[in-house]
Amino acid sequence: MAEHDHLSKLKDAPIPPPDGEAKRLALAAAMAAFEKGAAETQGSAAPQRLSHASSPTEGKRKMRQTFYFNRALAASIAALMIGAPAAFMLSRNYAPGGGSISNPVGPISPAAEVAVAPRMEAPAAIQPAPAPSASVAGEERAKTAGALGGRRDGLVAPPPPRLAGRDGAAQRLSRSIQPAKPVAVMNAEGVRPPMSVDTNVAPESEFRDRFESKETNPVKLAATDPVSTFSIDVDAASYAFARRALNAGRLPPKDSVRVEEFVNYFPYDYPKPESAQTPFKPTITVTPSPWNAGNRLVHVAIQGYALQSAERPRANLVFLIDVSGSMSPQDRLPLVKNALRMLVDELKPEDTVAVVTYASGSGVALEPTKVADKAKILGAIDALGAGGSTAGAQGIQDAYRLAESNFDRSAVNRVILATDGDFNVGVTDQRELKGLIERKREKGVFLSILGVGQGNYNDALMQALAQNGNGAAVYVDNLNEARKALVEEASSTLFPIAKDVKIQVEWNPARVSEYRLIGYETRALRREDFNNDKVDAGDVGSGHRVTAIYEITQVGAEKKLVDDLRYGKKTPAPVSAQGAESELGFLKLRYKLPKEEASRLITQPIAESPSIESIARASQDVRFSVAVAAFAQLLKGAPYLGDYSYDDVIALAQSAKGDDPFGYRAEFVNLARLAKSARP
Repeated sequence: MAEHDHLSKLKDAPIPPPDGEAKRLALAAAMAAFEKGAAETQGSAAPQRLSHASSPTEGKRKMRQTFYFNRALAASIAALMIGAPAAFMLSRNYAPGGGSISNPVGPISPAAEVAVAPRMEAPAAIQPAPAPSASVAGEERAKTAGALGGRRDGLVAPPPPRLAGRDGAAQRLSRSIQPAKPVAVMNAEGVRPPMSVDTNVAPESEFRDRFESKETNPVKLAATDPVSTFSIDVDAASYAFARRALNAGRLPPKDSVRVEEFVNYFPYDYPKPESAQTPFKPTITVTPSPWNAGNRLVHVAIQGYALQSAERPRANLVFLIDVSGSMSPQDRLPLVKNALRMLVDELKPEDTVAVVTYASGSGVALEPTKVADKAKILGAIDALGAGGSTAGAQGIQDAYRLAESNFDRSAVNRVILATDGDFNVGVTDQRELKGLIERKREKGVFLSILGVGQGNYNDALMQALAQNGNGAAVYVDNLNEARKALVEEASSTLFPIAKDVKIQVEWNPARVSEYRLIGYETRALRREDFNNDKVDAGDVGSGHRVTAIYEITQVGAEKKLVDDLRYGKKTPAPVSAQGAESELGFLKLRYKLPKEEASRLITQPIAESPSIESIARASQDVRFSVAVAAFAQLLKGAPYLGDYSYDDVIALAQSAKGDDPFGYRAEFVNLARLAKSARP
């Protein structure tokens, strides 16, 4: 109770008048601090708000550090502002034993600066905002004094103390904070510009690979449309491009998948022809379809004659090499150079090689040189470098001029174009380029394509140029593929055994109700083109083989895709007959020998028997090629496979790997596994 009475007395006690001397000393200390601060640079030494960073993660980290530091600083200042006056009042009114302090405030010493933890170091790439000049700072202080009713001498109250810098010197907290820079300036449409990206790697969404779009071959009725005609195709670029995509975890574009190029990529041990005068031997196998019960597959295998070394003509080659800027990545010009070195090693001493390059313009890097002087040829290849835009058409014209200047009627005269297909300067119209190449083909100079790269690969143009130049289009995605195309299959790539090769199959409506050709959409010909020797078709190189697969529905089958017409002529029921009536169809193959202009004909009936009753009883080559055809159709999204899956493809291919000296079939099985989890 005594303590309560004592507190009541203190509460009711009169407030002592202010001490004039103490007030004077406090004001003097404040003015001294102001004069010292006014002579120093105004502004904030704290780091600016982060406006950009090398990556989103780095930016977030630095912004978070700045945010946490500023919050801790604000909490510390708030604690000082609240705690210091409270402690002062307690020390003024209460003695250590609870007694009152009656003495007036003593002399005030100049304010001592409080040591504060040094501020966080600003990022090296971001500098503090520049301080205003002394004259500008003085004008700003004078304006502020007038606006706030400052002292008569025009001085304003001193700013709060700044934090200590890295050197330990006291810094003072500025009353004006520099405004944060915006993260990104918006454009006129109110949209922030995208972050900068590494220009050496094109984002996947910006890939500009171009492929010709073709609808999958439809099912046709043998009663109304019994004849199927197409040009032979020995290219394999589509498979190599798909392999690159699948190894990167992506499904290839559907338009890039050409079933026949998948099937024809692989070597098969088909029965061989006996002479170069009849350079083809067809072998036909009829087997049940693994994906449509009741349907059958007609497997047409054609093996080309393999030239012996003594039969091989001399080669007059011009390497036309794209050295534009787009060819600089390792999978383009450096890969091409390695591939051409391999090819040179396969040539004979009497063969000749020339090198033409093109970028913004074109030039001759090597005049026609005998392979006997191999060091000179390899030196010219090694000296190639990339840079500039792509004047491809100009380079093609220069290469043809060089080939014609060294033309040898008894030799193979061929231009080999190595490019990513990105023609962007000069004659880029596809029709004009095709016309030029057709005219040169008629003079005996052929064109082959060695394609590389992805992101801007113009497959549609490369295919058109190769087809019109009587050459193959090869896509090289790695050094192993370069070795396959230019070493293991060098003769097939360079030396033709026949040109303008066409296939025509006539189906017997008495035995076949429906049929469809699997693949060859880009090689379709009209029925009358087969006998017209003026119509260009595909060429076949030494030792090459070609596979074509038809799926047929026989007459009387329970399940058909096309119903019989109600009012039309009914399909006849199958009957036992001899001769032509017992055949499923009739195969015709037309070709020209390399130095001839008149075509020759090979024919063979497609017999219903002997017919294999199970796909498991077919040869390894037939089973594997059927598995590859199914795989390509799955990638392309063909609507004719029912429930057949990648697992079914893998099982069929595994059972047919056989002798696989180069590992091509094992690699295929692995690609089928990758396709199961690849992203679109």
